[in-house]
Amino acid sequence: MFARSVTIRLKPNQVAEFTQIIETEILPLLRQQKGFQDEITLLLPEGLQAVGISLWDHQEDADAYSRATYPQVLKALQSVTAGVPEVHTFLVANSTFHKIAACVPV
Repeated sequence: MFARSVTIRLKPNQVAEFTQIIETEILPLLRQQKGFQDEITLLLPEGLQAVGISLWDHQEDADAYSRATYPQVLKALQSVTAGVPEVHTFLVANSTFHKIAACVPV
């Protein structure tokens, strides 16, 4: 299993709009993607930064999403974000939400 982490700076006073866009536009897109498992969205208490962590069956699935659908996500979030989001991909070592065997680093 793989995870994509996206760190986003939010414009001031945009938390409500951001969460609405995630719920109504982004999550439906993610649910249509091959290999998508879950999305966790975290917000700093002051509401100026968010981190989205999506879980994928395979790195190829996450990569395909990144190429084909992620540009739509950026466009949908354009009105509430400041700057360029920072994206990282991780191998999931373990999870209490998903039954994942501990991975051995390659």
